[in-house]
Amino acid sequence: MEFSEHIKTANVEDVVLRQPLHPPSRGTLCITGHHLLFSDREEGSSRQLLLLLRNIDAVEKRISGSSGTITIKCKDMRVLHLDIPGMEQCLNIAHSIETLSCLDGVAAMYPFFYRPSDLSLQNQWGLSSTEKYYSQMKELHNRWRLSSVNRDYSVCPSYPPAVIIPQNTDDDMLKKVAKFRQGGRFPALCYYHRKNGMVILRSSQPLTGANRKRCREDEHLLQAVIDGSDKGYIIDTRSSQQAQQARMTGGGFESKSSYSHWKRLHRQMERGKALQESLIKLVEACGDESHNMDRWLSKLENSKWLSHVQTALSTAGLLAECVERDGHSVLVHGSEGTDSTLLISTLAQLIMDPCCRTLEGFLALLEREWVQAGHPFQQRCAHFAYSHARLQQESPVFLLMLDCVWQLWRQFPLALGFSEALLLRLATEAYASDYGTFLCNSHQERCALGVTENTHCLFQALLRPTERDYYSNPLYEPTELAIWPSVHPQSLQLWRGFFLRWTQQARQLEEAQEEIRNMVIEWGKMALS
Repeated sequence: MEFSEHIKTANVEDVVLRQPLHPPSRGTLCITGHHLLFSDREEGSSRQLLLLLRNIDAVEKRISGSSGTITIKCKDMRVLHLDIPGMEQCLNIAHSIETLSCLDGVAAMYPFFYRPSDLSLQNQWGLSSTEKYYSQMKELHNRWRLSSVNRDYSVCPSYPPAVIIPQNTDDDMLKKVAKFRQGGRFPALCYYHRKNGMVILRSSQPLTGANRKRCREDEHLLQAVIDGSDKGYIIDTRSSQQAQQARMTGGGFESKSSYSHWKRLHRQMERGKALQESLIKLVEACGDESHNMDRWLSKLENSKWLSHVQTALSTAGLLAECVERDGHSVLVHGSEGTDSTLLISTLAQLIMDPCCRTLEGFLALLEREWVQAGHPFQQRCAHFAYSHARLQQESPVFLLMLDCVWQLWRQFPLALGFSEALLLRLATEAYASDYGTFLCNSHQERCALGVTENTHCLFQALLRPTERDYYSNPLYEPTELAIWPSVHPQSLQLWRGFFLRWTQQARQLEEAQEEIRNMVIEWGKMALS
């Protein structure tokens, strides 16, 4: 399919662009297969806007006489207005934007066409993998092994080809365990705590059903995890009632009688539609221009977004406490094991492990826990909060994780080796990107569609020298200690850098932070000289 089929009017002169933080400007608007380009034609100005069409969440048009206005609401929370002369031109442009911004085919998306001069497709794709993690953790090798049971993705479509499992669990047992877990997501190791040898495992719910089915191989695998220890914990990210109800539809939980050495803890975390609706309400509150403080605070509270942040950090703290303080291994799951499970596993590792707090360590953590572990980015990030399309499988779990990391970054400004700018960049890239990292829903899909061979890796791009400098925290002081977040309501704040990023106040705050950053870097240079 040619992109030109969808472009009836390729460019329009005398368009007025109104966008946040800039005065209105008049110029030429161009539409290509992947971008909207506006060039300011006023004398002495060289300002341009290059907008990836994939970044557009909603398009609204208003015709008045012989001209019209197109309002573009972006996934990075920008709202742009284009005043276009000529009714037909306005309708053509709006139609092109609507069509090209939501094309389905992955191979037609911009990452397959993006070719920056300083990156090569010959470079190794990605920073981390299960195999690399296993080879780095020599202490694992006595009791754990690397299995390639999923090399053709037939055991679990959403897992990577290699997984880390107990030494005395063979591949035939794993296949039986996979049939007993939703989507085949059997318990697999995702983190080894060097301080005490405890581990975190991830999985999906067991398919016990109303008849309380058992799987001896599943019980054996979990027993092998805690061999020589008195007990382990299972953190279920559903309420006890939700877990009970899941049995009626074929799901379930690990019963006390069959898993006697595992203690189950329920911590309900919202997911799916409820989380997406929370984001929609928050974004609506942030766009409220009434300047009424009571109304704004009421809308913020009604969105419940900060309570989701609180629950995520609290549950991650519980997981870290079980491993770090109590010295027990933990299995984490909800229903599918591809959303809240990854969220709290990631946050717990940040809390406990200083290696995950460096710039490179954090990006490698995201690659292992989200990209390779099967978070369905394409489904979850299909739309942001403005879209008029009916909600399907959208859910801002990855954005919620980044918000939680920002809360940690704010509470421990010296403990994390990366800046807020990195979190903002990742939040934007997850929804619309030049890179292939967040394409598709699983490792299997990326391989089938040639993503790793034909697109560039965002995480590697962020580690180029100039980018690394920009996204590093100049105040970073490594610490071996765990960083325990406060989850009291007064300790949690709205992530203004993201949710209010296109306001004058946020821009002034950003400029002040950049000034402080430059001063710190200069002081550092002076101290070394």
